[in-house]
Amino acid sequence: MIRFENVTKRYRGTAKPALDQVSFEVLRGEFVFLVGASGSGKSSCLRLILREDVATSGNVLVLGRDLRTLANRKVPYFRRHVGAVFQDFRLLPNKTVFQNVAFTLQVIGSSRGFIKQAVPEALALVGLADKQKRMPHELSGGEQQRVAIARALVNRPQVLLADEPTGNLDPGTSIDIMQLLARINAGGTTIVMATHEAGFVDQMKRRVIELRGGQMMRDERHGGYGDTSGLPRLQPEQVRGAAAAAALTAVLELQREVGIEPTVTDAEIAVAAAVDVVDDPATAPFASALAEVRAAPVDPETPAPAVAEAPSGDAAAPAQADDSAAAPRAASVPPEWQVPAAQSPQQPAAQPPAAQPAPRAATQPVPVIDIPEVDVEELGLAERLGLDAEHRDDEVGPTS
Repeated sequence: MIRFENVTKRYRGTAKPALDQVSFEVLRGEFVFLVGASGSGKSSCLRLILREDVATSGNVLVLGRDLRTLANRKVPYFRRHVGAVFQDFRLLPNKTVFQNVAFTLQVIGSSRGFIKQAVPEALALVGLADKQKRMPHELSGGEQQRVAIARALVNRPQVLLADEPTGNLDPGTSIDIMQLLARINAGGTTIVMATHEAGFVDQMKRRVIELRGGQMMRDERHGGYGDTSGLPRLQPEQVRGAAAAAALTAVLELQREVGIEPTVTDAEIAVAAAVDVVDDPATAPFASALAEVRAAPVDPETPAPAVAEAPSGDAAAPAQADDSAAAPRAASVPPEWQVPAAQSPQQPAAQPPAAQPAPRAATQPVPVIDIPEVDVEELGLAERLGLDAEHRDDEVGPTS
């Protein structure tokens, strides 16, 4: 059906060929996937099969004809036996679904009787028998692609070329299109499809031809898409060590303010700022670094961080109550996951405090203001607006 014999295709203005000594053969009734990265030569292969381009060297034979020697005036007759489906549908916007499918037969001069019979059969095959009078803009993307497939099949071609037919469709609709192409292939039509959909290729287990840089790297029957481990993937952005340092600094400041002995040291904060903290597997460096700091012997000449003394007397009772609630929480929750407290605008969160903050005064009770109950309905308009005799000298803003 299709044979490439040492085919090379060069485009004007490019140093590297689009296809470089490519050779393969597609038999009647096969379903072949052309896979590879963008620019690997997949679309060039399809254009050569459809006789949109001519090979620079080598031979391309389709349906027993050498396309290099095929005269231009015979190309339309040759394309009657080759259908094509593209990613962008290419429907005529001012024609109905029936007219879009019938247009192919009208161009080649088919009779009206044949058109009336073939078009409904093609639309029924793709599941659009009840939408013959719809316009393209009234259809979904999947339905428009089905119309394009019906148009390609209405002349009953022996070969169907599909260039990324699911590229503009959602996953559910893409599955429907692939199932439709599989049914068409089961009816005897040879299908050559260029795609990037690794999932479909792996599931269908058809013949796979892999291209890379214009060269054929693999021709495998019942194969898969290939190794995708080298492809770049979207990864969540790592949380830098500054976030951990900010959390530890907040804990240290809170402990100093309430007057308890700090459980975090400045050295531990420095270590946290120097490492990256991500999800569980990558927190090992952070945990091991902190363990090394805590296990290191303490230099007796290094002064320990001063601890703020708690206020004495009854005023210290609220602070002591805060201590009993804050100390167990700081001990049970890992420092890197504790919620940072409010930071001082003068002190950056990622740096240890330069000086010990002064002890926070005990919380004073808020005085209760006695507000007399006044019936608003009994007040006059001037009293409601604050313009009575008592407030007559007050300034009145424009919004009053």
